[in-house]
Amino acid sequence: MGIPVAGLTVLYDAQCPLCVHLRRWLLRQRQLVPLDLVPAASAEARRRFPDLDHGSTLREITVIGDRGQVYRSTAAWIVCLWALAEHRPKAHWLSTPAGQPFARVTVLAAAKYRELTAAPCEGRCEVPAPPG
Repeated sequence: MGIPVAGLTVLYDAQCPLCVHLRRWLLRQRQLVPLDLVPAASAEARRRFPDLDHGSTLREITVIGDRGQVYRSTAAWIVCLWALAEHRPKAHWLSTPAGQPFARVTVLAAAKYRELTAAPCEGRCEVPAPPG
């Protein structure tokens, strides 16, 4: 039997209005598994996860489990829901063959909304080189 997840770190784009809104929403929910929300590609994210591709964390939601598990995109959103008391049953359903298409469409719709509403990067979305 595996060791249960005791905590999750959610890397989110702090420059994206949708991402910031979802961060606030996650923090208002009752958590069965604690969520630590950290800006993607930040100095803190690089310090905690030096081997992670931080450029990709600005393009898609990434969640890291306390045992080193890495969830991206649809799986990341499902694991966030799984961590929440009110949404765990929905997360279980979204991970089934019947629910996976709904989860994927939701993530694609969010990505499209983000693309249409987020301010242009103008260089700020690039991951700065580590100090060195």
